[in-house]
Amino acid sequence: MSEQQRTSGPGRPGGFGGGPGGRGPMGGGPMGMGMPGEKAKNFKGTLKRLIGYLKPRQTQLILVLLTAILSTVFSIVSPKIMGKAVTKLFEGVVMKMKGVPDAAIDFTYISQIIFLLAGLYLISALFSYVQQYVMAGVAQKVVFDMRQQVNDKLGRLPLKYFDSRTHGEILSRVTNDVDNISTTLQQSLTQLITSIITIIGVIVMMLTISPWLTLICIVTLPLSFLVTAKVAKRSQKYFMGQQKALGELNGHVEEMYTGHKVVKAFGHEEKSMAKFRQINEQLYDSGWRAQFISGVIMPLMSFITNLGYVLVCVVGGVMVTKKSIEIGDIQAFIQYARQFGMPIAQTANIANIIQSTIASAERVFEVLDEAEEVPEAKQPKTLANPEGHVSFADVTFGYKEDTTIIDHMSIDVKEGQTVAIVGPTGAGKTTLINLLMRFYEVNSGCITIDGVDIRDMKRSNLRSLFGMVLQDTWLFNGTIRDNIAYGREGATELEIIHAAKAAHADFFIRTLPDGYDTVLNEEASNISQGQKQLLTIARAILADPAILILDEATSSVDTRTEVYIQKAMKDLMHGRTSFVIAHRLSTIRDADLILVMNKGSVIEQGTHHELLAQDGFYADLYNSQFTGKAITQEVV
Repeated sequence: MSEQQRTSGPGRPGGFGGGPGGRGPMGGGPMGMGMPGEKAKNFKGTLKRLIGYLKPRQTQLILVLLTAILSTVFSIVSPKIMGKAVTKLFEGVVMKMKGVPDAAIDFTYISQIIFLLAGLYLISALFSYVQQYVMAGVAQKVVFDMRQQVNDKLGRLPLKYFDSRTHGEILSRVTNDVDNISTTLQQSLTQLITSIITIIGVIVMMLTISPWLTLICIVTLPLSFLVTAKVAKRSQKYFMGQQKALGELNGHVEEMYTGHKVVKAFGHEEKSMAKFRQINEQLYDSGWRAQFISGVIMPLMSFITNLGYVLVCVVGGVMVTKKSIEIGDIQAFIQYARQFGMPIAQTANIANIIQSTIASAERVFEVLDEAEEVPEAKQPKTLANPEGHVSFADVTFGYKEDTTIIDHMSIDVKEGQTVAIVGPTGAGKTTLINLLMRFYEVNSGCITIDGVDIRDMKRSNLRSLFGMVLQDTWLFNGTIRDNIAYGREGATELEIIHAAKAAHADFFIRTLPDGYDTVLNEEASNISQGQKQLLTIARAILADPAILILDEATSSVDTRTEVYIQKAMKDLMHGRTSFVIAHRLSTIRDADLILVMNKGSVIEQGTHHELLAQDGFYADLYNSQFTGKAITQEVV
């Protein structure tokens, strides 16, 4: 996946641009004529499925529709009523100018009209408020249900789903895409309903005033659409160029920010800045052209609209002189003509937004439709007193159907044994652990613990048997106390401190200003890598599991601390089955059993001394770490 693809997706947080459909600061041009959002692959199917979320709330939606109609109707009839006041005022003025005796302006009638208009506008605003209030509840409830479903689904997805996708892509579907749906349901949907009702209502009211003037007003629409389409087509390529440059700029900034130490260490600041300037200039050029060309739309549309107003005024004036229409109706008609153009532009804009929303919904539904983990056994077995006897019987596995990583592997690990797993990169060491924890399902064969097939156990019960310390530490935003206590629910303060002391973490914790109350940031970058490793070891010690898994657990600590950790781990592993993955072979000399893996198979097994005596692959691997001799033995 390219840098641009990673960083220019819909509404990527932390970027320089806007979200889906060109809603952001640099999204689209005026009147929504910017670059269209991503299109759905199956528009009708996705729309039908999205509507399914609205079906349980039909009553609220009917209420929204009714209030939208009433709000719009009260708003639409107001100009015609106002026209009556204008006509009455005009008649009074004309009578006075003609010198008619007792001629006077009927301010009583006009004031009644004004109060009526105020009441109509107030009622219209009230119905509009009810409409927005109800629709907000509907929209939030829909996205609440959708988020809940997505969250539940993520908990049921196999690990391979997360391994095959970037974190940013998954997060974008859960947050940005769902937010896009929420915004459209809450704002655009009500706006669409109101716009359609306004268009119909305005045409009806204009026809009641004058069919000829209505025809003049409608004739100008094709010209507006033609001009808009021509300009939008020209701006399209520049908007695409803008989004492309925006993605590249986001990618470059993110890359340089995360690797700023390396950039400084190798003196590539000028090269980085030069590339930034180059991309930034491309963005400026595309953005300026896109915004300028799309910005021409409004003046052109205003010009065409004003032509329509001129025609309406000229023809209307002629009709007034012939007394075939009242002057107040002309004033009302001009207001309707102004109202007519706005909802049409809004509808065109919303159509673009809906495209983006359906694309977002499709991405969310793709997550919901993903194949889930193999269902749990109907009558799961549990181990009341787990001993830790682990057996791999003729296990075959591959991450892809056409690629085998582990081929017919059989291992028997007795309870209480410490088993070290060694081998070159890609040999299948971590894969073996993934299978043992049932993060992946075996293709054939079986894995048993104390004679029970792990597929016959609930995943939660199976994983509760294990304590893990991985090379890649994971700590969350919270206190050090909370991070250690994550190992076992309900752990006491004394147990947490005891675990920290056993992991040789207590000393450095107490040197921190807030001790165990020190809050780690999101990346836990306010403590060293070695200290993070000590905390994860303390967490495993607190968990007190039946089986331990240590994947390069001491790779990030210094040699002296490693000695202390080895002693603590030796005490912890006493009487427990332990799986230790290690590259530094000096750390696993005392293991009860060493499994040497290569290309998915166990090619040698035995104790450290037995394997050295065999003078095989392990001996070659071990000697290369201490004598600098390269591995010469090739295993096929």
